[in-house]
Amino acid sequence: MPLLDALLNGLTLGGMYALIAMGLSLQYGVARIMNLAYGQLLVASAFAAFWLFSSHGLSPLLSLWLLPPLGFACNWLIYRLLFMPLVRRARSRSALEVDSILASFGLLFVIEGLVLAIFGGNYFNYAYLSQVLVVLGTPLALNRLLALGFALLLGGLLYVFLHRSRHGTALRAVSVSPASARLVAIDVHAASALAFALGGAMVCASGVLVSMFLTFNVAMGAVFTMKALIVVIMGGVGSLAGCLVAGLVLGVAESLVATFVAPGLTLAASFALFLGLLVLRPRGLFRGAAA
Repeated sequence: MPLLDALLNGLTLGGMYALIAMGLSLQYGVARIMNLAYGQLLVASAFAAFWLFSSHGLSPLLSLWLLPPLGFACNWLIYRLLFMPLVRRARSRSALEVDSILASFGLLFVIEGLVLAIFGGNYFNYAYLSQVLVVLGTPLALNRLLALGFALLLGGLLYVFLHRSRHGTALRAVSVSPASARLVAIDVHAASALAFALGGAMVCASGVLVSMFLTFNVAMGAVFTMKALIVVIMGGVGSLAGCLVAGLVLGVAESLVATFVAPGLTLAASFALFLGLLVLRPRGLFRGAAA
């Protein structure tokens, strides 16, 4: 049944969009860093998972235990070394957003150049759990279903961390009002660094999962950044529930267009949906503080 096929494929795609966007939502919602290099970090993680699998036989599921902590550490250093000077000199959060766009735009080309120098510009993929399972009469690749399961698990763990831990509460407080957070002895700079590093860990996990079923190359980082931005703005800045809903809506919309209209129009459909939502709900579907 074509409609059911499109819906199931759209839900699996949307789940990945949601996970990819959650890290960017955390970085921007708390640290107020608009990280344009976000997609390049995802692609770099995908290439790392590919290299570990093809050269050392390391399963991507094991890479999920290795690359996200590495991504956490690298993004913490990026925040401290690159963005912290911008934070200190910025007179307002709006000024910080503008400065971070320019800085991350430069970082984008640094990461892309390094990956290009190491792996070249060709497309890469690898076969991992590519067996087909039939779900409600619809054939779905096992690696896609596994990636969706891990995406939901990681998103759930992040939600629990933000709502059931002291550090998570601090991040949500900084997201709402950094000035008020300081009044209750929250270190705003440390919380922002933590949020940025957590976002980096999430995007590295996304890169590992995407590499399991997608053919990728170094130039695809801009596409992932764009999709993440669309989901974050559609869902509402700082809202994890909004990322989930917006990601699923975007994935289903793209799948329906690809199935019933034309595969080449999926990008146009994404922007049409995005622009329509901006007209109807300029602040997104949800409005939350890293919620």
